Amino acid sequence: MGETRAVKTSPKGLGFFEKYLTVWVFLSILAGIGLGKVAPELAAGLDGMAISVNGAPVVSIPIAICLFFMMYPIMVKIDFDEVVQAGKSIKPVGLTLFINWAIKPFTMYAISIFFLGTLFLKFIGPEAIDLLKMPFGLDLAVGDTYGVGRVILVNGIKMLEVPLWRSYLAGCILLGIAPCTAMVLVWGFLARGNDGHTLVMVAINSLTMLVLYGVLGGFLLGVGRIPVPWEALLLSISIYVALPLVAGYFSRKFIFRTFGREWFEGKFLHVLTPVTITALLITLVLLFSFKGEVIVTKPLTILWIAIPLFIQTVLIFGLGYWLARKLGLKYADAAPSAMIGASNHFEVAIATATMLFGISSGAALATVVGVLIEVPVMLMLVRICLKTQHWFEKGTSEYEIETGG
Repeated sequence: MGETRAVKTSPKGLGFFEKYLTVWVFLSILAGIGLGKVAPELAAGLDGMAISVNGAPVVSIPIAICLFFMMYPIMVKIDFDEVVQAGKSIKPVGLTLFINWAIKPFTMYAISIFFLGTLFLKFIGPEAIDLLKMPFGLDLAVGDTYGVGRVILVNGIKMLEVPLWRSYLAGCILLGIAPCTAMVLVWGFLARGNDGHTLVMVAINSLTMLVLYGVLGGFLLGVGRIPVPWEALLLSISIYVALPLVAGYFSRKFIFRTFGREWFEGKFLHVLTPVTITALLITLVLLFSFKGEVIVTKPLTILWIAIPLFIQTVLIFGLGYWLARKLGLKYADAAPSAMIGASNHFEVAIATATMLFGISSGAALATVVGVLIEVPVMLMLVRICLKTQHWFEKGTSEYEIETGG
């Protein structure tokens, strides 16, 4: 056995913001709808503050700022030494990576295309269309086709006209390939799981996304016959994953060197706790200022999108939990392993959908629905874990064994 090591994380349950996240999301939706109705010119002006390439808006500056502050608090928590150490925990780490990258993206695609493209198609509207941003780096003439999209001119700007249900499908795909958020630390803590395993898997998933998010995203969006703007997809990963990751890494080193680990964990992280959610809520206000009309006129749209997302979440959790039991994992590793797969990195999904397809796209709306169901569904899964602890052997977790705990 090696020297005793433990990952010291101390999530103290659901804080004020986290506990009532569903309420804040709902209020942000109402605020966004109200903004779109009362001051549509303000919302349009904010969306117009963008970095354009060849006349096409590629990066919304207000959204980019908000999304950076969503991601930075997550990235600054990553301890690269612990990521390396976690590699010794073959079973729980291998299970989590297998579920997240070999299973989850494809079940999300299959479930979404069945519900949105078949079962609910008549409710969404077979002829309903959505307008997406022109793919970054692509210069097509009005009337040209790209995937299932057709280039049209809207207020002097080239847009792609695609079936609405396929736009929703794109948003679901982006959620399906974005596993695990920082809030999974809370879910693991509440389920009395191994906090160390949860933390290092958040780190490993963030690093893995740098490679696999673009590859799987491009592939599945292409299979779904949605235009694949590769340049924008890579740019979104660079801006919304790599940039905050680099910022988090270097600022973490600076803070440790200047103020020490104790100040970082006891003071700095405490201040950062509401930052991610606050930035998320501001983003939602902007998103729904453009989607308010859809919600008001077709409130069931949210339901059509939420159903496949709910089924996907429960399916992936159940599969991960079952496999963990078959692999003989202790409960402390099994619970977070299953919930890491079930939870979505909705910050990245919202960011990517916004950048790729536009803030007013159906894809962006679908990723926002993911936020709506995240908290209540994950709390339900926490309760299931607590009631089924007896299914697993009690004892030292795999991570603690491998690290000499």
